[in-house]
Amino acid sequence: MHTISIDMDKCSGCKKCYKACYVDVLRWDDGKKRPVVRYPEECATCNWCELSCPENAIEVIPENPVPYPEYYPKSIYPST
Repeated sequence: MHTISIDMDKCSGCKKCYKACYVDVLRWDDGKKRPVVRYPEECATCNWCELSCPENAIEVIPENPVPYPEYYPKSIYPST
């Protein structure tokens, strides 16, 4: 099973990872205003949640990691 790690200290609560997850692995906790990993076994390892996070607070760790090519973006946000 894949591991999805969310650093709650970095998370700003913007919901971008939650909105990016098209398989509903991430759910939204309205009380805490933070994402919650509900169904890690359903993760498609598309990494959209990780790439969509402007705070780099989320990391998808696949069960059988495959190295990404050098040209693969680490984030969709430019580094500042």
